[in-house]
Amino acid sequence: MKIFVKFDLHSVCTKVLENTLNNSQIKHTMLGFGEVDLQGSPSKETMQELAEKLSEYHIEIVQDQKSILVQKIKDTIIDMVFNTDNNLHVKSSVYLSEALDHSYGYLANLFSEVTYTSIENFIILQKIEYTKQLILKENLSLTEIAFKLNYSSVAHLSTQFKKTTGITPSSFQRIIAKRKELLKK
Repeated sequence: MKIFVKFDLHSVCTKVLENTLNNSQIKHTMLGFGEVDLQGSPSKETMQELAEKLSEYHIEIVQDQKSILVQKIKDTIIDMVFNTDNNLHVKSSVYLSEALDHSYGYLANLFSEVTYTSIENFIILQKIEYTKQLILKENLSLTEIAFKLNYSSVAHLSTQFKKTTGITPSSFQRIIAKRKELLKK
């Protein structure tokens, strides 16, 4: 028997991190997504053990300042895209600059230097992932999804979706509908 589950990646990661820290008896305060304040100064051995436990979940402790800021950029973009209540109606460059307190030019150059891709490409990838989730889990039309993600039109969304996935959102919807139909049998 197959089941389908719906989950919030942010909540899952936070819970895994929280449980791992608690099980390691490390006193801490969760500051935000991907950011934890450890009370005191845990020993090198404790930090090594923590790193090993987290690596089981493909979570790594980031230590160099450039990588930390790039991770903050990624987390901010993910938050901006997936929590779309009002964030996507602000230009992403303005949103990132204000959220991270750096000029957009600096953020864009650093992101490209470390990841070998642009912030814009990362935003597009996140929007397409969110589009797929909305198609899978919500009963929204492509027009509603395009509006929700601040696309100028369904055609613009469809073009980016096809460039990223190789198929149109409509084809993706048909494939999902077909799979659901086959699973009912």
